[in-house]
Amino acid sequence: MKSAKDEIFASIREAAGISPVGRIEEYSAIARAYHQRGGLDLDARLSLFTERLIDYDAVVYRCAEAEVPATVVNALTERGKRSLVIPPNLRRDWLPAEMQFVPDADLPYPELDASEGSLTGCTAAIAMTGSILLGHGPNEGRRALTLIPDYHLCVVYSGQVVETVPEGIRQMSGCATITTISGPSATADIEMTRIKGVHGPRSFDVILVVNP
Repeated sequence: MKSAKDEIFASIREAAGISPVGRIEEYSAIARAYHQRGGLDLDARLSLFTERLIDYDAVVYRCAEAEVPATVVNALTERGKRSLVIPPNLRRDWLPAEMQFVPDADLPYPELDASEGSLTGCTAAIAMTGSILLGHGPNEGRRALTLIPDYHLCVVYSGQVVETVPEGIRQMSGCATITTISGPSATADIEMTRIKGVHGPRSFDVILVVNP
């Protein structure tokens, strides 16, 4: 069964005399001379990624995998928080016993808005742009979980960090829904005044997991 969007695009293609197969061939023939793979080693990628995040006003905590729970405690203590909403299937070995975590069983939006924040993982990250990509798998949960709460704490593994945007997009192959995050939500569209929290969390922290 076709969706309304499919029907609209089909009508446009028919009116323009464009066949879907022809369009695919046209896209395949486009010259792509831009860099599709980076040349930085892991340490350089992580340094660039961290630099970009800090430039966006995010706070970055670097730790080993075994130190993730203690780092979660540290991050929440610095923010004055004790309870976060989490995806229902989030890795339990990330969760410290001394903090409270509420599984998101399709919580109503007002409850997400009233929460102290959320804790998730990610699918990939891009060093060049300081972006984190969510494919909304088990460790990431639904989009609302990372858009409505005012604070987001995200766990990123060093092996998930690629250098360029094309590499990051390729990592998201097969994801039906993708959310990109580049620091706390902010806009300067209104009278050129920077306002945080317009499209998502005003505060954003990253735990960068680097194993020796």
